[in-house]
Amino acid sequence: MSYDGYVSRYLNRPLSRPAARALRGTPVTPNSVTVFTLVLAVATGAMLAAGWHIAGGIAIQAVSVIDGVDGELARLKDMSSKFGHILDAVTDRYADAIILGGMGVYAARFEDLPRPEVIAMLALAGALSVSYSRARIEASLQVEPSDGLFGLASRDVRSLVAAIGAVLGQCYWTLVVLAVMSFLTVAWRLLYMRVRRVGMTPY
Repeated sequence: MSYDGYVSRYLNRPLSRPAARALRGTPVTPNSVTVFTLVLAVATGAMLAAGWHIAGGIAIQAVSVIDGVDGELARLKDMSSKFGHILDAVTDRYADAIILGGMGVYAARFEDLPRPEVIAMLALAGALSVSYSRARIEASLQVEPSDGLFGLASRDVRSLVAAIGAVLGQCYWTLVVLAVMSFLTVAWRLLYMRVRRVGMTPY
């Protein structure tokens, strides 16, 4: 199954598709784009931790856009593989952790607010829970992706929120928003599955 969130559909894909087409005739492989995206995420986290919040915020959105190039390129070059899908999924989680960690360091260094490390950990836990809940739903249940089930606080939406918050120099409160969005999304998915009994055996 595949699903594009609102931000990917209307903002990221119009940028990532032309980039993939430009790379089609080059030796660049989808997996190399995946690795490059992770390297850029590491640089983004470092920029945020150093206090370069505007550059870091712009880079967060750049990571989100480039993250779609590997899949597009794989389709154009007919190089899709199970390894590539797994590599992309794993590096995405590391990228999330690094960027949120960078935002947490920024909040601790430059924003005089309580327990920024706890807030960052909650935001990361929420992000991982959103990704894991989607993976479990797709792998275990016969459910087609939909805006109603997957569109809330999807990774592309969280990335845009993080980018805007970082540019504004408000990493602490952005992490709070991301944590709340993520946990509400997971709760919504569980409630949706429970109420609709989608693919589930009633208790």
